[in-house]
Amino acid sequence: RGELPMEVADLEDEIAGLETRLSKFNDEISEFEEQIQNNKNKIKDAQALTKKYEGQLTNVKNNREFDALNKEVEIQGLEIMAAEKRIGEWKRSIELKKELIESSTKDLDGRKLDLANKKKELDNIVAETEKEESTLMKGRDKAEKKIEERLLIAYNRIRGSVKNGI
Repeated sequence: RGELPMEVADLEDEIAGLETRLSKFNDEISEFEEQIQNNKNKIKDAQALTKKYEGQLTNVKNNREFDALNKEVEIQGLEIMAAEKRIGEWKRSIELKKELIESSTKDLDGRKLDLANKKKELDNIVAETEKEESTLMKGRDKAEKKIEERLLIAYNRIRGSVKNGI
């Protein structure tokens, strides 16, 4: 089997990581869209307030009141501009995330194809060596019966602690 089982496990881990990354990107996009909607609502509110203040300008009684209303209209205009700027930034962020999603999806598809090929290859190897493996396992079982138990336990412990089991 060689390194093939480890390669299959690595590919499976990589695919899981890519799928997690894609889900995070999609969550970020939905969060950005929510922020865009919130800012659109802020713009509508600011426009309504601007109309209200402009309507009040016709009923002004002194200069201080006029200046205060003009300031409020100006502040609402700045709020609108800031919200539009944030909307533009989030739209650009969404576009970038969509590009990342597209490239990650292509990468994920390639990895899935690699994984399918490696699994097929591993299955073929296992099928070819199954008879030989069962014969060797029977021989191993016979040999285990002849070895002292403490040596066998130490052997299994050492063999289990190494990376590839050899």
